[in-house]
Amino acid sequence: MADHTDRGMADAGRDEVGPLVLGAWDSFLDQAAAVDLQRPSRLPRWRAQEICVHLGCWDDHTALADLIASARSGAAGRAPDPDAVNARVTAAHRDAPRDEVLAALRRHRDATARYLADEPVELDTAAALSVVGGVPLLSVVLGQAYELAVHGLDLVSCGAPPPPPSTLQAGLAALVDVTGALAATHGIAGRATLTGPDGGWAFATGGGGWTVRRVPPGSPDGAGVEAPAGLLLDVASGRANAVPAAAQRRLRVHDPRGLLPLAPIVQHVPGIPGGPILRMATRAMAGPVGVLGRLFR
Repeated sequence: MADHTDRGMADAGRDEVGPLVLGAWDSFLDQAAAVDLQRPSRLPRWRAQEICVHLGCWDDHTALADLIASARSGAAGRAPDPDAVNARVTAAHRDAPRDEVLAALRRHRDATARYLADEPVELDTAAALSVVGGVPLLSVVLGQAYELAVHGLDLVSCGAPPPPPSTLQAGLAALVDVTGALAATHGIAGRATLTGPDGGWAFATGGGGWTVRRVPPGSPDGAGVEAPAGLLLDVASGRANAVPAAAQRRLRVHDPRGLLPLAPIVQHVPGIPGGPILRMATRAMAGPVGVLGRLFR
């Protein structure tokens, strides 16, 4: 079990986090370069253009620089509303030429590489004001991998090649890390695993800290969810419904009772990535008349 000094992937350091997040950037850039940005995506009213625009670095949108500044200031202030930010940025650049959109993506990737290479390592564990609250800055940087993996899956609906397994694993690492961070922040002790045919990641919380580790393929040891990485990310992001996936045995919940202690995270942070998985665990234990109660009994 973790203690108050443990800080998840921020403890793993840049040598592990760097390749995960920069690899995710490189695969997303390859996808963006291969797709027609005017193609509609599976996201309502968003083309590939809007997906790429909101991930880019623009003169009027410098997300990483803002996060670094918040970590330097002790995470003072309030996090911006991500929906409002996305609406503003996509409206401002919805007609940007293709080469400008791809250049904006490269600028964000390059800014991430500069942070990992040049900024003081002490910043890695400093709290940054993210959309889910104060989280270590290196965990927020890794959180890019979750966005890139999920939006890489979105680009597939536009005709792009699928993201590689390494990107999906990086996305899972970010998802598990931020969930552990939020559980620790709210004094919730527990553990959970997200894994599938390519392996996955697990976290444990306790005493105000959290740990994160890789796990091999196969069923988790204890509470967790087992499915292909792409499906786990689609469920976590709300792109896919967990109930039919579980009914079809494409997704399996192991020891749902063990996931219940983590369910209050959703009340504390309603928009948390992975919230649908935690809500599913709660419904799984809702009683013998519940659909998931019957599935997992």
